[in-house]
Amino acid sequence: MASMDLADLLQDNGSKIILFVWDGVGGIQAGPEDLTELQAARTPNADRLVAEGCCGLLEPVYPGVTPGSGPGHLGLFGYDPIEYQCGRGALAAAGVGFDLQAGDVAARLNFCTLDSGGNVSDRRAGRIPNEECQRLVAKLADAIRDVDGVEVHWAPVKEHRALLVLRGEGLGDGLEDTDPQATGVPPLQVQVKDDSAETARAAEVVRKVLTQAREVLADEEKANMVLSRGFAGRPNWPSVQERFGLRAAVIAGTPMYRGVAKLVGMEALDACNEVAKDVASLAAAWDDYDFFFLHYKHTDKAGEDGDFEAKVAYIEEADAALPALENIGPDVLTVTADHSTPSAMKSHSWHPVPVLLSARTARRDAVAEFNEIACIQGGLGLRPSTHLIPLALAHAGRLAKFGA
Repeated sequence: MASMDLADLLQDNGSKIILFVWDGVGGIQAGPEDLTELQAARTPNADRLVAEGCCGLLEPVYPGVTPGSGPGHLGLFGYDPIEYQCGRGALAAAGVGFDLQAGDVAARLNFCTLDSGGNVSDRRAGRIPNEECQRLVAKLADAIRDVDGVEVHWAPVKEHRALLVLRGEGLGDGLEDTDPQATGVPPLQVQVKDDSAETARAAEVVRKVLTQAREVLADEEKANMVLSRGFAGRPNWPSVQERFGLRAAVIAGTPMYRGVAKLVGMEALDACNEVAKDVASLAAAWDDYDFFFLHYKHTDKAGEDGDFEAKVAYIEEADAALPALENIGPDVLTVTADHSTPSAMKSHSWHPVPVLLSARTARRDAVAEFNEIACIQGGLGLRPSTHLIPLALAHAGRLAKFGA
C-alpha cells in the first residue's frame, strides 16, 4: 500500500489541510530528569489536540537511517525519499528562486571559520547575519565568475548559507561534500562518486573555485572559507497537484524548506520565521489553496546548538500558535517533524518523530500528551512518513472508496 497510486481515488471536496512541521522536534531522554525536550515543554494545545484526535510516530526514511532535511520533508509530502533523491544544492537554488537549468550543478555552501592551521573551528562562521552573507557573496561573485569556461554563479541564502551554481557543457553532479561535519579538522578534498568524464570535469572546476574562494576570503575574520554540501542537478518530479490533487502552498522563512516544497509544486507565500506572522500569511491565502505546509525552524537550530532549554522554549512558542491555526478552520491539522534533532546529540538523528492528526473524522486513542514516549502508544502506531499525506487526504474526505 505504501507505493499505491491514489490518482483514481482523488476527489476535490473543498476541504483544507494544514501540515505544521516543528523542525527537528524529536529528542532523546537526556535532559533534566531524563526527559526529552517535548516531555519537558508545556504544550497544552498539542496535548489537547492529541487527546481529541490520534497520534503515533513516523519513520522519516528507513529504520536507523538519519535523514537530511530534504529527505525528511519529502517523506512528509508523500514522496518516498529513497526514490526521490535530491541534493541540498538544488533545494537551495529553488528556495532562493535561482533559475536552475538542465545541466547546471548546484551546491549549498556554508561560510566557515578556519584557524591558523587550516582546520575548521566553526562550521557556520558564528552564524553570521544575512547582511554579512550578502556582502561576502558579492565579494566572491565579483572575483570568481568563470573557471575553465564554466560560468560560476553565487547567491546568498540565509545567515551562513550560500549557493554555488556551475553552468557549462559536460558537467556531472557526482561530487562528495567538502564539509567534514566536525571541527578541528581541515575541509575535505573534492572527491567524486563516479568515474564519468562529466563528474571529473566538475570536480576539477570545483577544486579551482574553492581554492580561489579561500584566497578571496583570506582577510575575513570569521567567514574565511566555504564548505560545499549536496551537489545536485535539477530534478524533474511530479507535483503534489498531479499526485494528490492538492493546490499547495509553503510558508517557510528558510530557503532550504521553500526549495524542497517548490520542487514538488508548492507555491511560496510570504514568510519570515516568526510564527505569528507566518500564520497570518497562511490565513491571508486561505481561499486560494487546499494544502498548507507551515515550517517552524527554531526547534532544529536549538537542537543543533545543543541548547536543551532553548529548544523547550521554542517548542512552547510553536504550541502557542496552534489555536490561531485551529481558528482558521482546517478540516485536518497535522503536527510533526521532518526528523529528530536531540540537543544531547547536537545533530539530526534516526529516531522516529511524533505526529498528531486532528480532524472531525479522527478515531480517538487513549493518548493525551504530545511527545515521543506517549505517541508510540497512539492509534497511528509507528509508520513511514509517506503515509501521512494519504491519511490526511482520507480524514479530509478526499479519497474515494477503493474497489466495488
